Amino acid sequence: MAGRILAINTGSTSTKLGYYDSGKKVFEENIFHSSEKLSRYNSVMEQGHMRLVTITEFLLSKGIRLVDIDLVMSRSGLVTPMETGVYEITGILEDALRACKNGVHACNLAGLLACDIAELVNDVRKEAGISEVCKAYMADPPMADEMLPEAKIGGIPEFYRRPLCHALNSRAVVRHYAGSKGLKQKDVTAIVAHIGGGTSVTLHRDGRIIDTNDALGGDGPLSTERAGTVPAFPLIEMCFSGKYTKDEIKKKLVGHGGAVAYFGTNDFKAVVAKAEAGDRETRLFLDGFCLSVAKYIASLAADVCGKVDVIILTGGIAHNGKLMEEISRRVSFIAPVAVYPGGNEMDSLAENGYAVLSGEVEVKYYDPHEQEKRSFAGR
Repeated sequence: MAGRILAINTGSTSTKLGYYDSGKKVFEENIFHSSEKLSRYNSVMEQGHMRLVTITEFLLSKGIRLVDIDLVMSRSGLVTPMETGVYEITGILEDALRACKNGVHACNLAGLLACDIAELVNDVRKEAGISEVCKAYMADPPMADEMLPEAKIGGIPEFYRRPLCHALNSRAVVRHYAGSKGLKQKDVTAIVAHIGGGTSVTLHRDGRIIDTNDALGGDGPLSTERAGTVPAFPLIEMCFSGKYTKDEIKKKLVGHGGAVAYFGTNDFKAVVAKAEAGDRETRLFLDGFCLSVAKYIASLAADVCGKVDVIILTGGIAHNGKLMEEISRRVSFIAPVAVYPGGNEMDSLAENGYAVLSGEVEVKYYDPHEQEKRSFAGR
């Protein structure tokens, strides 16, 4: 695979970089930004220049010349629901990332930084008389909307089901599984559970994500930091109790839910260690955790009448073999289970970048009017 790719994945307190040359990873680095530095900004979206300077200085320290970068791949942001795939980050997509209409999140900054770096590369190349243009792309947006129309129907017309999932990693593990069987991604019908701080469960058919949960919107399995789907009436009582603000309620569902709510920690290894030491309450929580993921996996099998080729367990918690065995025990009656631990987002970004450079993938372009129609489909 020819070409040099820079991959960018922005988090709330860090910027992860990966550099690839001819298909091989040269380095992967997670650059942490101090709380003192971050406190100077009211929002993560104001941190663009600071992070850009940090990135360029880091590349210089690694001996990476801007002129040598052929393509910049970024983590996708929270943009109006769109199809999976690789998108060139044009001006209209930049505007959508800045607008943060679907929430302010660090991932929106990645695409903007990718564009800034590509612009710097092209300025240097122009001065050097190099005609090849470096472009910025993002792959598999988390609000990937390819859901079956009937899967979007909620219990009341005002509440349609919205997708928000770990699309990048879930599509990558399906692609890897298919390759291991000598198949194409589109030939495999798979249910993927990405199990981490948040958990999303996705159903893949014909290379598309046709059903999933809203992992940031209070829908799906419980997880390390998220409550998942909760009973509506008790939630209503909590909302009108006068004890909590709107933001505090949201935080209870996303951020302070799950293990954080039960044990005051998002360190899942510590929770597991406590259970293994004999704590019954923690053991019961882990049993409920596994059952919650298994139930959601089983529910998605109904979309395709149980005709599932494989169930894939992935994400950070997939490193825990005992928990994966327990989830597998509950769902293996549906299909064989494969485990791909970790997130591997950087390598997934690079894979998509080389697919662009080789012409193996059709690059897509963001159309806000088409996407608005898509977001209301099935309502």
